[in-house]
Order: sequence, then C-alpha cells, then structure tokens
Amino acid sequence: MTLGAFAGVFLTTSLADNSDLSNVVPTDGRNSLVIGGIGAGGLTGLLIPLILAALVKGTEENPRLRPAEASTNILALIGFDVYLLAISVIVAQFGRILPEGLTVLLSVFAIGFSWMPLAVIPWERFGMTITGVRRGPDSTPDSQKSD
Repeated sequence: MTLGAFAGVFLTTSLADNSDLSNVVPTDGRNSLVIGGIGAGGLTGLLIPLILAALVKGTEENPRLRPAEASTNILALIGFDVYLLAISVIVAQFGRILPEGLTVLLSVFAIGFSWMPLAVIPWERFGMTITGVRRGPDSTPDSQKSD
C-alpha cells in the first residue's frame, strides 16, 4: 500500500509538472493532484495484491476468485482510481482563486469524502459482491442455499 501511494504521488506529480495536464493544473492546486495520487495509489497498492491472492488461495467457506471476478474487481478499481484523479483535477482548479494552503485543506476533504456516495449504494442489488460479479446457478453461497 505504501509503495502504491509513493507511485501514485510520483505519477501525479509528473502529470502536474511534465505533461499536457500541467497547463490545466494551477501552481497552487498542484498538491490536490498529489492528494488524489496518494488515495488512488494507496488503494491500488492494497487491493491488487489482495485480488491476486484471492485468485490462488481459498477455503471451503471462502472459495477462490474466478478470473472473470478478479478482472471485474480490477476494472472497478481502475475506474475508481480514474474517478479519484478526476476529482483531484477538478478540486485543483480552486488553486486559481484560493491560496495553496486553503486549496490543500479543501482537497483533503473533497477527495477524501468524494467516495462516500459510492459507499452507500446497495451494490448487491446490481449483482456486485465484495468478490465481484456473481451470476448463474452457482451465484448463491452454500450457506444461503435452501435444501
């Protein structure tokens, strides 16, 4: 997780300084991208090893992930990372009108709490579980099947 956060900081700092995005991000909003990079990189660094471990390790109570479920989880994680970075770029625009310290404070709250609406969505109603999408006759765990 820590290595992922450092990688996220490096990538977003490079985006803010050495790419076409450097024209979009004001100087006082640069740290907003860094905060978004910490969140996206840290989350990716935490979940990718867990998803890969779930591919090869399982028990009778908690079976291994199927490749389709793992790829769905990874795609959802990439989508969430893009969401965090987009929020970072949007919040960085406040650097045009606010001083750097206030922009950083606003960034921490805006980026840190922007995912809260996603957390309250009942993903089970859409066929999503913690381990990915489960469809078909094997989609119900053995403990919930009726005899």
